[in-house]
Amino acid sequence: MQLPSLLIEETVKAALKEDLGHGFDVTSQLLIPAQETAKAIIKSREDGILAGLIVALSAFSLTDIDFDMEIHAQDGAKIEAGDTIATIEGPARSLLTAERIALNFLQHMSGIASLTGKYVEAVKETGVEICDTRKTIPGLRLFQKYAVFMGGGSNHRFGLDDAILIKDNHIAVAGGIAEALDQAYMLASHMRKIEIEVDTLDQLEDVLANGKADIVMLDNFDIKDLEKAVKLINRSMPCEASGGVNLDTVRAIAETGVDYISVGALTHSAIALDIGLDIE
Repeated sequence: MQLPSLLIEETVKAALKEDLGHGFDVTSQLLIPAQETAKAIIKSREDGILAGLIVALSAFSLTDIDFDMEIHAQDGAKIEAGDTIATIEGPARSLLTAERIALNFLQHMSGIASLTGKYVEAVKETGVEICDTRKTIPGLRLFQKYAVFMGGGSNHRFGLDDAILIKDNHIAVAGGIAEALDQAYMLASHMRKIEIEVDTLDQLEDVLANGKADIVMLDNFDIKDLEKAVKLINRSMPCEASGGVNLDTVRAIAETGVDYISVGALTHSAIALDIGLDIE
């Protein structure tokens, strides 16, 4: 997965504009001569998985074209505390202007990748895929989902137009599971699958009896009901577990035999990875 360069540029420019307002970096302008240059080292201060380096470096290149950069690690790489990620040399004023924007992206995206990596490791050798959700920061979804991918996870749908995902409120408005599936089936195709969310084993039986769903999401099932659900499905379609998943429960959920586990926390609750920039 790659991030579109145009999207990176637009998003980073917006972040720089937010930080600079309608003016400039008043502190750097007052304290640092215009001709002053500096060299900075970006280092990790804790172990994790790197993501978002190209976004971070864009903050410098979009602030000033006169930077020399050297990359020491790639997105998706496991990094340890003390590892050098990149070195940047150029105009000191511009370097300090871009510093916080660069670190905000890098810390946030690396935090997501690192948390994803922990979930992936927790279900190792079960064959289960860890997936993200649409619980993302508005405007940053593609960046966050990219970070999940760098952490070894899989991307669920990117937007409402990607796939047909029938959730509980859709079912309520449509008048029931059969009604919702019958209506959705008319617009489904081999390129647009139907996934439906169920909350109970009775609902699952209704889905199986209807036969029009391609994937079923088992929402907030406990372990015993997940095991029963997997047996009922009997490999007739892929199944996804969601709701209440954390690092303490994810292994047990995976061992029930589900195919996918979606985790909203990957994007909405990841703690930023501690990464710093220091002037040499």
